[in-house]
Amino acid sequence: MNASAPHAHLMQPQLTPRPLPAEMLEALKARFGAQRCSTALAVREQHGRDESVFDVPPPEVVVYAESSEEVAFVVALAQRHRVPVIPYGAGSSLEGHLLAVQGGVSLDLSRMNKILRVNAEDLTVTVQAGVTRNQLNAEIRHQGLFFPIDPGADASLGGMAATRASGTNAVRYGTMRENVLALAVVTPQGELIQTGTRARKSSAGYDLSRLYIGSEGTLGVICELTLKLYPLPEAISAAVCFFPSIDAAVQATIQIIQIGVPIARCELLDANAVRAVNAHDRLGLREAPMLLMEFHGSEAGVAEQAGTVQEVAREFGGEDFDWATTPEARTKLWTARHHAYLSGLQMRPGCRAVTTDTCVPISRLAESINESVREVQEAGLPYFIVGHVGDGNFHLAYLIDPNVPAERETAERLSAQMVQRALRLEGTCTGEHGVGLHKQGFLLDEAGEGAVEVMRSLKRALDPHNIMNPGKIFTL
Repeated sequence: MNASAPHAHLMQPQLTPRPLPAEMLEALKARFGAQRCSTALAVREQHGRDESVFDVPPPEVVVYAESSEEVAFVVALAQRHRVPVIPYGAGSSLEGHLLAVQGGVSLDLSRMNKILRVNAEDLTVTVQAGVTRNQLNAEIRHQGLFFPIDPGADASLGGMAATRASGTNAVRYGTMRENVLALAVVTPQGELIQTGTRARKSSAGYDLSRLYIGSEGTLGVICELTLKLYPLPEAISAAVCFFPSIDAAVQATIQIIQIGVPIARCELLDANAVRAVNAHDRLGLREAPMLLMEFHGSEAGVAEQAGTVQEVAREFGGEDFDWATTPEARTKLWTARHHAYLSGLQMRPGCRAVTTDTCVPISRLAESINESVREVQEAGLPYFIVGHVGDGNFHLAYLIDPNVPAERETAERLSAQMVQRALRLEGTCTGEHGVGLHKQGFLLDEAGEGAVEVMRSLKRALDPHNIMNPGKIFTL
């Protein structure tokens, strides 16, 4: 890492469209028909826009696959014609992952939404890539099981694996990296391969599953996943607590983690975020920095955890503890938390958000957040903060007028400063959003030229014609 000489932040992606031959388009139409192979502008634009600030021309065609074999057909055809393929799940990415910077095919996997096999006795499930986390949890809840990875949006599980997603439960249950046992992947050559098994561990050869998790669609298309499941806790309790400052809330969080409380969720909302969810969800919460926490375990264990946390919070000025012990009350709070991003956008109608997430060692979290807040307040941009602060990860959204270039430039400058600070504190440029288009320069700062060149070497070896989601993570 060379934090003293950061690489240029990518302000706008380089567009190098590759033609889609008529022969390939005809082959796609013949296989999928007009209902599942669309060149309609409205459909293409839907698949050519995510939650990032980039404006990029849409893909040339959208294909809806319904099986791994159909994915393999599309990829093999694209390989033959050297045409880009961009896997598409729910379209909820934030860093430009699904944008067609080189044109090509948007391969929509949302119709691959079957839960293939639940092995309750082994706490595993196998699903198609288009299954969403809410769909999975609704299906397995009656068996007393749940899948804990919760990035907020109702993302597809294939997309969550591709971006190595995590979210509100990561402090206790880990990320997608720790919860995927096996994958079925279509390689850039159009071959369907299996990585891993349902066994909880293995030392058999290279760990290919981990190679594809976090690859952002640049090495292949994830079609099926085998995931770990967990028993629904005997008792669940959630609480909100308000603090006199962000620093006090973060210091309380650090203390909670350092003394070993096995808290399941520990989310920070700053006063701006609380104000936004109040307006959106009509909650009436006190508009001050807030921790939203959840405890899982036995009745006695949850009570003990909650009591310890309440004592720690009071040491840092925490007050107005409000407990939500019924499913309805908890759902109301967590729904509001998941709406925080969209609620925040409504604070400034017509705005776009430049959203940055970083993750640092928990002991450095207060420093990272405090400096970021000071900088954005001095700059005068509207903003809000939400964070999975239990594992040192927070998100800062700068709300900009898309018609005022100076605001975009200010937001990008603040974003760069925030990331460089995280790197100086021995953290990462992205805790869960991924690299996509937006953080390629930051990846170089974090990993160094040598490590990124190893990544490029893997990409060239597995995808020599660069058809899989080209232009993302790094440039070749």
